[in-house]
Amino acid sequence: MKKSVRLIPLLALLLAACQPEAASTPVPSSTTLPPTATPLAPPSLWISPAVPDALREWAASWNIPAAVDPASANFQLQVSDPTSAAPVAALVWTYALVAPFPTVMDGVSLAELQAAWSGSPSTPLAGQPFFMSESTLAALTGQWGEPAPGLVKTLPADQLLDAAWAQLPSLAILPFESLSPRWKVLAVDGQSPVHKDFDPAAYPLQIDFALLQTAPSALDASAFTLPALNRDPSKMTTVIMTGVTALVRATAKTMEVKGVTYPGRDIRDIMRAADIAHISNEIPFYTGCDYPNPSRAKLVFCSDPRYIDLLTDIGTDVIELTGNHFGDYGANATLETLAIYKEKGLPYFGGGADLADSLKPALMQDHGNKIAFIGCNRPDVGGFPTATVSRPGAAPCDFDYLPKKISELRDQGYVVIATFQWNESYDPKPHPAQLHDFRLLAEAGASVVSGSQAHLSQTMEFDGDSFLHYGLGNLFFDQMNFPCAGKCRREFMDRYIIYDGKLISAELLTNMLEDYARPRPMTADERAAFLEEYFVKSGWLPLYPTPIPPPTVTLTPLSLPEPVYTPTP
Repeated sequence: MKKSVRLIPLLALLLAACQPEAASTPVPSSTTLPPTATPLAPPSLWISPAVPDALREWAASWNIPAAVDPASANFQLQVSDPTSAAPVAALVWTYALVAPFPTVMDGVSLAELQAAWSGSPSTPLAGQPFFMSESTLAALTGQWGEPAPGLVKTLPADQLLDAAWAQLPSLAILPFESLSPRWKVLAVDGQSPVHKDFDPAAYPLQIDFALLQTAPSALDASAFTLPALNRDPSKMTTVIMTGVTALVRATAKTMEVKGVTYPGRDIRDIMRAADIAHISNEIPFYTGCDYPNPSRAKLVFCSDPRYIDLLTDIGTDVIELTGNHFGDYGANATLETLAIYKEKGLPYFGGGADLADSLKPALMQDHGNKIAFIGCNRPDVGGFPTATVSRPGAAPCDFDYLPKKISELRDQGYVVIATFQWNESYDPKPHPAQLHDFRLLAEAGASVVSGSQAHLSQTMEFDGDSFLHYGLGNLFFDQMNFPCAGKCRREFMDRYIIYDGKLISAELLTNMLEDYARPRPMTADERAAFLEEYFVKSGWLPLYPTPIPPPTVTLTPLSLPEPVYTPTP
C-alpha cells in the first residue's frame, strides 16, 4: 500500500508536464492605431511677372497647373530672394542694353543708365525712349525702382525691334537670347555680353532667378530641369572679316624697312582674339618677286613669300582668294601660294588649283558652331583670269551654283558667310547690279554677304536678319591719298558673333591707315564721324530729305598714278 501511494503524485506530475502551457492574454492599458497618411498636394506653379519668356516656355514643358498667386503654389519661379529658403534651382540671366544698328554710341556707364531710368535730364541718354517687354520691366523695376513716367515703352518681344527702329534714337533692354544682328549691343561700364573678354562679375545687367519649393508636393523637385544661364561662352564664336590686303608697292617697302610684321602692330591683339580671323589676300606669293617699288605703275603684283609671316602673326585662320590679282604672275606663282597656305595650315576659299577647288567652301567648326565661307570673283569689264578646269585662279561667280550651294550649307546647319570680289569703284554707294547680286546670296541663306573688293569703304544694309556690307575698304594696302583724297585710309573690319548656330550680332570695327601699311583703331572722334557718315549713306539716319539715287559706276579696271612715298620715321 505504501508503494502505490508514492506513485500517484509522481504520475500526476509527469502528466502535468506533458500538457501544453496555457497561453496568457495580457490586458493592455491603451490601444495604439497606425497613423493615417495625409495625401500630398498636387503640384502647382506660380511664375513671377519678372520671369523672361524663355524661362516661361521652359516651365510650360513641365505641364504643371498654374497658381494664381504665390500663396496657393507649392512651387515658385521668381527673382531670387536671399531671405528665401534654398532654391531647387538657381539661374543667372544676362540682359543686354541695345539700340538699333545705326547707332554711333558704343556704350554707357551704369550711372548714366540709371540716371536716364530716373528721368535725369543731364545724362547723354536723356530723351531716348526705352523699349522692353513687360517681364523685363518688372525685373528691372525690382532692381532699380519705378522708371520715370513715360520713359519705358512696353511691347511684346517680337515687336520691339521694329518699334525701336521706327523711333531713332532709341534704346532697349532685352534678354541675351533675344539678340539679333539688327540690334547694336552697347557696353555698360565697359562690359559687353557679346565680347570674348566679358566679365559677368563686373556686369550690372544680370538678374538671378530661383525655383523655390514652398510646400510639400506630390511631385518631387528633382523632376524639374532649368538652364543655369542664358549666356554660355562655350556656344559663342567670333569671326572677323577684313577688306583688301595687297602686300605690294609702298606697303611692301614699309615692311622691308620696318619689319614684315610691322603693319599688324596695332590690330594684332584684336585679330588674334577672334576665334576665326579672315584675310582677303589679293596677291600671289612668288619666290621670284622683285624688291618692292612704291612707284610701280604697272598693275601686276606679287609678294615675297616671307610676307606670310605678317598673316600668321596676326592670327589669320582663313584666306580668301577671290582677288583680281591672284593670277597676276601665272600658274606657277598661284600654285606656290596655295602650297604656302597648306604648309601653314591655312584653309582657303574663293580660289584654288582648278575650277572645282576654287568653288569649294571652307568649312569650319568652333565652339559647337558650323561656319562656311564661300566666295567668287565677278570680273570687271575686260576681265581678270579666273580658275578653269585646267588653270588655277580665283573662283568665277557662277550664279546657278552659288545660291544652291549656300542653301544646301544652310540646311546642313552652317552659318554661311559669302564674299564677293565685285567690280571695283570708288563710290560708297553700291551699283544696282551689286545690290542684286548681294541680295541674291542673302536670300539663298547666307547670314553675311561681304564685299572684299572695295578700296573705298561702301555702305551696308540688312536683308531680313542677313547683314550685307558692300565693301569694307582696305586693310593692308598703300592708298594714303590718291585716288580718294585720304578717304581710302578709313577701313572697316566686321566682327560677327555666332551663338548656338545662329548669327546674333554684327559689330563694326574701324581703322585708320598710317604709314602706307599700318591700320590703327580710330580715335573716338574719327570713329563717330565715320559711322555717322556711313549710316547716312546707307539710308538709315534721316539727315537727307530724299533718298540718294544710285550712282553711275564705271565697271572698268582703274589705272593708278605713281604714289608719293614718304614713310614715317
